[in-house]
Amino acid sequence: MKKALLSFLTLIIPILTFAQETTSEKIDRVFQDYTGWFVDAIFYEIPFSDTYQIPWVLIVLIGGALFFTIYFKFINVTAFGTAIRVVRGKYEDIEKHGADTLYGDQTDNEGGDVFETIKNEGADGEVSHFQALTAALSATVGLGNIAGVAVALSIGGPGATFWMIVAGLLGMASKFAECTLGVKYRDVGEDGTVYGGPMYYLTKGLKSKGMGGFGKVLAVLFAIFVIGGSFGGGNMFQANQAAAQFVKLFELEGGNAGLYFGIVMAILVAIVIIGGIKRIAKVTEKVVPFMAGIYVLAALIILGANWHLIDDAFALIFEGAFSGLGIAGGLVGVMIQGIRRGAFSNEAGVGSAAIAHSAVRTKYPASEGIVALLEPFVDTVVICTMTALVIVITNFDGGFMEYGVEIKEGVEITAVAFDSVIPHFSVILTIAVILFAFSTMISWSYYGMQGWVFLFGKGKITDLIYKILFLFFVVVGASISLGAVINFSDAMIFAMVVPNIIGVVLLSPIIRVELKKYYKAITVKHEALDDGAEDLTQHM
Repeated sequence: MKKALLSFLTLIIPILTFAQETTSEKIDRVFQDYTGWFVDAIFYEIPFSDTYQIPWVLIVLIGGALFFTIYFKFINVTAFGTAIRVVRGKYEDIEKHGADTLYGDQTDNEGGDVFETIKNEGADGEVSHFQALTAALSATVGLGNIAGVAVALSIGGPGATFWMIVAGLLGMASKFAECTLGVKYRDVGEDGTVYGGPMYYLTKGLKSKGMGGFGKVLAVLFAIFVIGGSFGGGNMFQANQAAAQFVKLFELEGGNAGLYFGIVMAILVAIVIIGGIKRIAKVTEKVVPFMAGIYVLAALIILGANWHLIDDAFALIFEGAFSGLGIAGGLVGVMIQGIRRGAFSNEAGVGSAAIAHSAVRTKYPASEGIVALLEPFVDTVVICTMTALVIVITNFDGGFMEYGVEIKEGVEITAVAFDSVIPHFSVILTIAVILFAFSTMISWSYYGMQGWVFLFGKGKITDLIYKILFLFFVVVGASISLGAVINFSDAMIFAMVVPNIIGVVLLSPIIRVELKKYYKAITVKHEALDDGAEDLTQHM
């Protein structure tokens, strides 16, 4: 399979060279002509003021997040400590064997779900909680945290940061709900390979509630959207931005620089994705902490050097969040920009993360849902906020950004902010951008593969076809201009929100049952070990 994929890459070089030189604008026009209606429909904006409108899909995202937060009694707060303990492996024994096996718990955790009917006593799944978390984080932590935050601040001012944090906190509940279902309704193949995500819980979950036909329609729509999103926003856009930053930083000349960059990137992606989720997880569990660590460390250095300005920055953020600070659209405009960037950055409610989390080794679906709620916190509340603070502090004199005037190149603005304190950090930032793009691509390849398998069946040939197509689009993305193509791809990603949120809301009572089961198992463990049993039932 490796030889076939790498041979394919060498065969497409002349094709892409020709395409790069002659057809970029034509491709853009064709996509605009045939897909413009879809993009306009997904991102149709409802007016909220004379100046600002909000895409209806964003209302669905935030509305769903509010519902899940209230329905599950603010689990984004109450389960935060439990999530940390699960990732650290404190409850690994009950997740592997079940509380009844270990401690005589009478709760039936050997129910009729597919993932629980494998005969061996070990938990089903392919990766650990930490690996599943990093695999999902690798798809969300990326250019949005570096470039997107700068764009949001340029439009909405410092106050956008506050609403970005709010969107991240609310999104934690959405991630919990969808990732619990991802494990609950996953399929496990004879070889142990896991197939999961919204396609499966929309089909099987809604069928259990007497809505099988409706669930099937939603699942097929989601699968189509996730494949399109994996080729575009999760692939071509990442390759395009990484190549552009690389070429710009090193001032490379020649029309084929992007093409060669894309080929190298495609080869590296091929090496990883051939191995499936296990290989992806092994790479992301190392790459994600490493790249996030470098970025966060640099941000902390800047904040440490300007520690006396942090309180002033937060004052500016809070003042701007509720006053608008002269930004067009006022309070509403600032709120929309912050919530929009936060929601779009962490993908909570999109359903994509449920695919990665479904591969975790556990007997309790809610355990992975609890782990997943850490994702928006890390992505939006921590990393996006750090980026915003660095920009606000280094821009107190308005030296490189005028709030209220939209910028196009967010990475450049963030690079200027970091360079102002750490000279030549833009070189490291470029490396971070490439790593972010790389990790996002390999995770989205897995997401798209799951949608592909759901539609076209499981098998080596279908797998190979998808992977070849995915690698082809890596090179295409790095090689050509992607205006309308990217608009369409982003629309595909956020179209996933509609079938996903509908299904998760309808299946919320089942999620609550799973949450009670997991909290009961934890309580039994504490009682058995005489370790001061916690009254976890208050969260049920």
